Amino acid sequence: MTTRKYTQQARAMAADETKRRILDAMRDRLRAAPSEALSIERVAQEAGVARSTVYLVFGSKAGLFEALGQDLLERTGFQRIVDAVALPDARDAVRESLRAAASVYAAERDVSRTIYSMWSLEPEAVRRAFEVVERGRAEGQRRMAVRLGEEGHLHPDVTVDEATDILWVITSFETFDQLYTGRGLNEEDTAARLVAMAERTLWASRG
Repeated sequence: MTTRKYTQQARAMAADETKRRILDAMRDRLRAAPSEALSIERVAQEAGVARSTVYLVFGSKAGLFEALGQDLLERTGFQRIVDAVALPDARDAVRESLRAAASVYAAERDVSRTIYSMWSLEPEAVRRAFEVVERGRAEGQRRMAVRLGEEGHLHPDVTVDEATDILWVITSFETFDQLYTGRGLNEEDTAARLVAMAERTLWASRG
């Protein structure tokens, strides 16, 4: 390995480590003070970097929130939802994606709750994290509703549009958290309730 290549790799590793420290500090800060606007200065202090470094790495507070949203998806195993949606039977896809979503939401519930709650405090900054986390969910539920209809699984009284709206509500973080936190259910029971909602509202039969 040449000296130049080694130096480049070392710099890349140092940059990744700095990014990781900042994101971890941000996550800790959101947990510690969920009702406060996020202070870049405080995040920088807790990460052990200069305030300017945060902006150098992420560009802006909005960029920092966007990076956190992407990091949440990667850390919580969002790929499990993607894999579940690809199952050949639409009913199985709905069931397994709801179970996977419950696991994803539960893994970082406190930080996710703060992101959703901070919408009124810092809408422009939080929007990008929100968009990363929610990206594709509306379109995905529409496709799932269409699949249920095409495979003959939708109840005859439920249209594809209605099924899309119902799936949109059932798959939301807010619905999950009403059960998980509001009702004090564990992850498994929360997932079971979400699956039951889908089956009893949308299915033509309980197959």
